[in-house]
Amino acid sequence: MSTTVETARSSVIVAIDGPSGTGKSSTSKAVAAALGLSYLDTGAQYRAITWWMLTNGIDVSNPEEIATAAAKPVIVSGTDPAAPTITVDGEDASGPIRTQEVTSKVSAVSAVPEVRTLITALQRSIAAAAASGIVVEGRDIGTTVLPDADLKIFLTASPEARAARRSGEVKGSDLTATREALIKRDAADSGRKTSPLAKADDAVEVDTTELTLQQVIECVVTLVEGKRVAA
Repeated sequence: MSTTVETARSSVIVAIDGPSGTGKSSTSKAVAAALGLSYLDTGAQYRAITWWMLTNGIDVSNPEEIATAAAKPVIVSGTDPAAPTITVDGEDASGPIRTQEVTSKVSAVSAVPEVRTLITALQRSIAAAAASGIVVEGRDIGTTVLPDADLKIFLTASPEARAARRSGEVKGSDLTATREALIKRDAADSGRKTSPLAKADDAVEVDTTELTLQQVIECVVTLVEGKRVAA
């Protein structure tokens, strides 16, 4: 039986969480593509609202100002794993949201409860609309956004391995500075009061430090297929 037919018969919601540099995005997209599932990068949504705030003159150091403006932008996420898209008020934001300025401010914006409430509702609606199932990646998917997901996976890796991967993605970046920035981001994401980065009690932890990307993908595909069989 083909993967497509199998997918149609067995919809599955997969939550993949973990800190930056563990391979979440690459793994999630590849797993979704391999199994015929939709894909959602929730981090891109928080980056999108952060980019909108910055370009519209919102003081992102002021939680009250962020909260007041949170409902204004219209964020739309495409869920094709082969070509995921994200627009803000109809404008393609896939490039602008990856700038260093956005990266340095996204933790502050995403920590504001009003922002998380709005984006979480958006994420749940997208997952509910995915008829064949979906792979959703982020930092609080298994714990807050989709606590009833069929399968929860938490990817980890050493700070050194994560920094090396991130430095490889950005030409000319400093390995030590990248490592320090990742550790700082971890602290901000894990320490926020609203939906902190955390491993769900029933999540399967996969340490990617010594694994190639392909090995991680194969591991997750096996876990998803096992969950389908058990369903």
